[in-house]
Amino acid sequence: MDKYQEMRVFSAVVEASSFVGAADSLDMSKAAVSRYVSELEQRLGVRLLHRTTRRLSLTPEGEVFLARCREILSSIEASEVEITTRSVSVSGLLKVSVPVSFGIRHMAPLWPDFLDLHPQLNLDVQLADRLIDLVDEGFDLAIRIARLEDSSLISRQIAATRLVLCAAPSYLERRGVPAHPSDLATHDVVGYSLLATGDQWQFEGPDGPVSVKVRPRFWSNNGDSCIAACVQGAGIQLQPTFLIDEELRRGALVEVLPQYQAATLGIYAVYPTRKFVLPKVRALIEFLDERLKAAPWTVI
Repeated sequence: MDKYQEMRVFSAVVEASSFVGAADSLDMSKAAVSRYVSELEQRLGVRLLHRTTRRLSLTPEGEVFLARCREILSSIEASEVEITTRSVSVSGLLKVSVPVSFGIRHMAPLWPDFLDLHPQLNLDVQLADRLIDLVDEGFDLAIRIARLEDSSLISRQIAATRLVLCAAPSYLERRGVPAHPSDLATHDVVGYSLLATGDQWQFEGPDGPVSVKVRPRFWSNNGDSCIAACVQGAGIQLQPTFLIDEELRRGALVEVLPQYQAATLGIYAVYPTRKFVLPKVRALIEFLDERLKAAPWTVI
């Protein structure tokens, strides 16, 4: 039989001083209560209760066992209260994975506001451009920027960003402005080595889709490094608006071939399961959805 239930029934019998009273409090039959106590005594090999027609009393062994039962049952109850409290409040540790450049530029300024909203919450933010395994590595949520593939994970789009072909004015003055994406094959290119399509850049133009194979002279697995090189005139690059919005607005970079549009990427909050979404995870998703959809670089 269930040891937890045995202890619960035994304690209820002592509290009520009768099998009938215990049965009422536990919503069980008197026969079931009696069976639990009898089988408990049989399993332990000791008598826990003195039974007479008029009253019940504890044996010395019963007194010791009752004290232990109360400790265990109290501990279980406290654990249940703690878990239930955690499951309905925004508290505890929230572990989040965020892409490096996006995390530094756009997420880092938001964390203090989010923590102010939830004083009982602690944040562990890990920056990484690799595709982390949420379950194996113990993350509650990850931010991913991509055309999200089907997976066992649950996602919610919280913003979007457009890939933009751009270069520094100094480079274009020196090398000329390409008239068609195919001209990129003869231009200096700054490549982001983690781009999903690699060195095959794809566009949608006035006459339909266009794909061109580029040959970067400089490439990096970090978008900020690519942008710094491009601003200094290293070549033409393809980067998301969330990284180059400021450079475009101040003229450090200018859009090239605007009539040829590259991909739009979703910015997703990804989490392991739709069932039992913890309030801390839901709170972060709602917070980011509100803040990032108002960003000047996002694509509506």
